[in-house]
Amino acid sequence: MLGQQIAVPILVPMAAAVLADDPLAEGDYYPGDLLYTVLRLPDKQWHGAERHRERLVEVLRTTPLSSEGAPADLRRAVAAFIGIPQTERHEPSA
Repeated sequence: MLGQQIAVPILVPMAAAVLADDPLAEGDYYPGDLLYTVLRLPDKQWHGAERHRERLVEVLRTTPLSSEGAPADLRRAVAAFIGIPQTERHEPSA
């Protein structure tokens, strides 16, 4: 439902709590899909949930995501979400 931006004010706090314990928690499809969905929410969807966003940023800053455990798209989305400028991102070349 988060992917369709339905019930976001109710679901974001629950998703943030799950992700704080396990950033690569699996939703319906693959490990990390819940995180990827949450990271793709528009900024306006975080209105009123700033403390959950801040907590998620804190967790993601201290949780390294390996290339074996997290696809490159997810690692890029995390870097953008936590505010790492493009020049500081360390992506292996393909």
